[in-house]
Amino acid sequence: MPRLDRRRILQAGGAGLIGAWAGGSGVGRGDSEALRLKENVIGRTPFTLTAETGSAQLVASGVKTPIWSYDGTLFPVLRMQRGETANIALHNTLPEHTSVHWHGVRVANAMDGVPYLTQSPVQTGETFAYSFAPPDAGTFFFHPHCATSEQVGRGLVGVLIVDGDTREPFDDDLALVLKDWRIDDSGAYLPFTTLEGTSRAGTYGTLRTVNGLVTPRYTLPRNANVRLRLVNIDPTRIANIRIDGAEAHVIAIDGNAVMPFALDGWRLGPAMRLDLAVRTRDSGTATVSDYQAATPVPLTTLDFQGEAKRSRMWQPLLRAQLPEPDLARAQHCQLELGAGVGLDAPVPELKPIVFSDGRTFDPTDSLCLAGTSLWTLNGQSWPAGGHERLPPPLFSFRRGASIVFELFNATPHAHPLHVHGHTMRFLSSTRLQRPPHWADTILVMPNERVTVAFVADNPGRWMIHCHIVEHQEAGMMGWFDVS
Repeated sequence: MPRLDRRRILQAGGAGLIGAWAGGSGVGRGDSEALRLKENVIGRTPFTLTAETGSAQLVASGVKTPIWSYDGTLFPVLRMQRGETANIALHNTLPEHTSVHWHGVRVANAMDGVPYLTQSPVQTGETFAYSFAPPDAGTFFFHPHCATSEQVGRGLVGVLIVDGDTREPFDDDLALVLKDWRIDDSGAYLPFTTLEGTSRAGTYGTLRTVNGLVTPRYTLPRNANVRLRLVNIDPTRIANIRIDGAEAHVIAIDGNAVMPFALDGWRLGPAMRLDLAVRTRDSGTATVSDYQAATPVPLTTLDFQGEAKRSRMWQPLLRAQLPEPDLARAQHCQLELGAGVGLDAPVPELKPIVFSDGRTFDPTDSLCLAGTSLWTLNGQSWPAGGHERLPPPLFSFRRGASIVFELFNATPHAHPLHVHGHTMRFLSSTRLQRPPHWADTILVMPNERVTVAFVADNPGRWMIHCHIVEHQEAGMMGWFDVS
C-alpha cells in the first residue's frame, strides 16, 4: 500500500520531520504562529500508517526528546467522510509490539485493536490491515492498546475526523490535542508511571502542551464561525475547559452532536473530546484555559486577524443516528468502580482465541506473573501484566438488548470510564450535572452514581475500562460479550 504523500503534507502545513515540526513555533513560546497538525484525507485510497521512532524538541534548551509517532510527525490528523471505508495498514517499526484502537468509532470487533482480545499484537516488522466504515461523524482519535502508558507517553497518538455532521461549513476548523510530557529539563523521560500516582489520581506530566507546543498561538479569521476540536489524549490529567475573550458554545461531546449550550467550564477527562463553536470578534484575542487548578492555566491563544467572514451565526450540527435504547425493557446492570489490593486470582480455564488473521492465542499460556491489583470493576481486577491474561467477562449480553448501566465510583478519585464498540446515552448523575448527550467515555466523580444506557448491537468481545491509563493497567479494566 502506498505511503502518505509527504509533499502534500508539507503543503497542508505539517512537516516531514518531527524535530522541525515540534520546534516550528519555538518551544515554550506563545508569541508566534504555530503550525497546525498535519492533515491527511483518507477514505478511498488504501495507505500505510507507520508506527516509528523519531525525536522532537519539547524543551527550550534545544535538546530533542526521543518520541514515537505515526508517519513521522506528532498527532497526525486523518480525515474522511462518514460511511466511506478506510483501509489502513499499520506497519510497526517500533522495538516492541503495538496495535491501533480507533477510540469512539463503532467498528467491527476484529478492527478494535485490543491485543489478545480482538487481534494478535502487531510485532516489530509486521503489518496489520484495518478496514472500517465509520457509521458516525465527529471527532475521534486513535492510539495503541499495548503498554499504553509508555507508548502514548512517548506520543503515539493520532486524531480521526469523520465529516458529515455539518449543515454548512465552518470558516475554520482547528484541532487542539492536549497532552503532558513526563520529561526533565534536559528532555529525558521520567518514569511514565509511579506507584504513588497509580494508587491515586495518576502520575502527572511535567510539561503541558497543545499540539506538542507550549501555549501555541493560532490565527483565526475575524467575525467568523470557528470549530475547535479539543482532544484530551493525556493519560492522566482532567482539565476544566473555558474560553476567555470569545463567545463559545459546546456543539459535540465525544464526537456526538448536542443541542448547543454556552461553555461555562467542562471537565474534559483523558480520552474525552469536546467540539466548540467559537464566534470570533473583529479584533483581539481569546484564551483557551484549564480552570481545574486554583490558578487558571492558559493552554493556547486564539488571535483574530485577517479577512472578516460573516455576520450570521453557525448552525447546529446534525444529530448522529445512534440506536435508541428501550428503557422500559432494558437490562439493568451495576458497575462499581473500586479499589482493592491483593494478589490476582488464578486465571480461569479459557478456550484458545482464533483471530481474523488465522492466528490463535491461548490465554493461559502467558509469561506474565501475578502481581498486585490496585483498582477493580465489580470487585474484579484485571490480572497484572497487560492484556495477555483474560479474566472472565463482566457481563454477557444478547445482541440487540437495551442495557442500562448504573456506574458507581466507590473511590476518592475521578475515573473516565470508556466503553469500546458502543456509544452511551447519558441519563442522570448524582453529583456532576450534565446536559443530555451521547458519549463513549463518561467521567465518574468520587462517590457519584451515573446512569447511562446503550443498545448492545455490536457483536464481539468489548473492553470497558478507566482511561486514566495507570488505573487501567493496575486493574480497572474488564470486558463484556455481545452475542
